[in-house]
Amino acid sequence: MIGALIIAGGAAAVTVVNALTVQVDHPHVDAWEPWVWEGTSALVVVLLAWLPWLSTAAAPPDMVREGWRARAAFAGVHLAAVAIWSALHVVGMMSLRLTVYGLADAGPYEPGPAAEVYLYEFRKDLLSYAAFVCLFWILRRLRRTEPTHLRPVSFDIRDGARIIRAPVGEILAVSSAGNYVEFWLADGRRPLMRATLAAIEVELETYGFVRAHRSWLVNGARVTGLAPEGSGDWTIELGEVRAPLSRRFPEALARLKG
Repeated sequence: MIGALIIAGGAAAVTVVNALTVQVDHPHVDAWEPWVWEGTSALVVVLLAWLPWLSTAAAPPDMVREGWRARAAFAGVHLAAVAIWSALHVVGMMSLRLTVYGLADAGPYEPGPAAEVYLYEFRKDLLSYAAFVCLFWILRRLRRTEPTHLRPVSFDIRDGARIIRAPVGEILAVSSAGNYVEFWLADGRRPLMRATLAAIEVELETYGFVRAHRSWLVNGARVTGLAPEGSGDWTIELGEVRAPLSRRFPEALARLKG
């Protein structure tokens, strides 16, 4: 709800500012035309907000901390998403404008060559898309910091065709394993799930899981000891399981010590 209000309010503000600016810069244009141009663009952007929302969930900015493969995947997801988003934006707003001009019997609407229009709009859409990703990422992080009174008692691990319903408290740690993540369970099982560690972090951080290394999440409630390794690095003891704690994650050390 908060995200929707921010998007709607921002779109309305941009529409008003841009329409008034066009009227001042191009006084020969009929007064209603800038409002149609800017209004159709803003409306389509709002209706397409689901696309950056999905791409942010699939490839959150946290992925850039996971190494070059994760960074490459992050870039690939968002470059593809913004290209599709911009194309849909152009097609949607042009279709609406042609419809409005036709109904108003105001003569033909001539936007110019399609390639030029797309490239012109893409430069603006790239900034808009980045703003949407930042907004959705910030809202997700804020939600993770909110107190949760009703917490699920289990987490579904999709190991191939199987679903393993593991109690959250029985998950000792989660580590990155290429295109998969490996769950270290208290009973010794180590199921794999096709996902990024950043995506799993989004789901489990609320329940006390801490990013201790670019390749490891640990369950803070199951930590049984911390052993210094020198140069600021530590080893986290989770019963029989050992996980690294990198000096690059000082906030994790502070949380686990506290």
